[in-house]
Amino acid sequence: MRLGILGGTFNPPHLGHLVCAQEAYLQLGLARVLLIPARIPPHKPVPDEPGIEHRLEMCRLAISGDEQRFGVSEIEAARDGPSFTVDTLEQLYANEPDSEFFLIVGGDVARGFASWRAPEQVLALATLAVVERPGTSRAEVQEVLAGVAGGERARFLDMPAIEISSTFLRRRARSGEPTRYLVPDRVRDYIDRHRLYGAGPHR
Repeated sequence: MRLGILGGTFNPPHLGHLVCAQEAYLQLGLARVLLIPARIPPHKPVPDEPGIEHRLEMCRLAISGDEQRFGVSEIEAARDGPSFTVDTLEQLYANEPDSEFFLIVGGDVARGFASWRAPEQVLALATLAVVERPGTSRAEVQEVLAGVAGGERARFLDMPAIEISSTFLRRRARSGEPTRYLVPDRVRDYIDRHRLYGAGPHR
C-alpha cells in the first residue's frame, strides 16, 4: 500500500494543507494520506500553542467526510520528546512493513533536509515528495538532495499556488477577522468555540 505522510504542527490546519494532501494523493497514486501533528517540533516551538489535543482534533475535523482518502495519526502525539521524522517513519515501517511511504514536504522544508536527523535513514524508509513552492526552485532542492544518499529518488509535485499560512490564520483569529474560506468550516467553528488563538465569534 502506498501511504503519504504529511507532518507539521497544523496550528491550525487549513485549506492549503488539504490541497497539498489531495495533490499528493492524486499525483503519486496513494491509497491514503496521513496527517501527523508533531507533539514537539524539533527545530522550533509551537507558537500560540493550544495543545496537541486541540491540534489533533482540528485535523480530524479538517478531513471529516473524506476519511477514505485521508487520516490522522497520533503516532507523534503519543511519543515523548521531540518529534523526529526518522523515529516516526521507523515506527510506521515496523507497523506496516509491506507499505511504501512517501514523505510530503514543501520545497522550503526540503531545502533544509540535509540538516535533519538521519536524513539518509529517512530516505531509506520513504520517498521524499516535494511540493514546489514560490521562492524555492527545484534546482535548489535537487542540489541539497544530491548530497544525501537516496536523494535521487525524490519526486516533485505540482500544486496550485495557495498562499495561506497558519501564522496568517492565527493573526486573523486574534484580531477577529474572518477565516471563512481559508479553513474548513468545522475547524473555524472549533477555533471560535474554544477561543483558540484569542479568537472570538466570526461571521
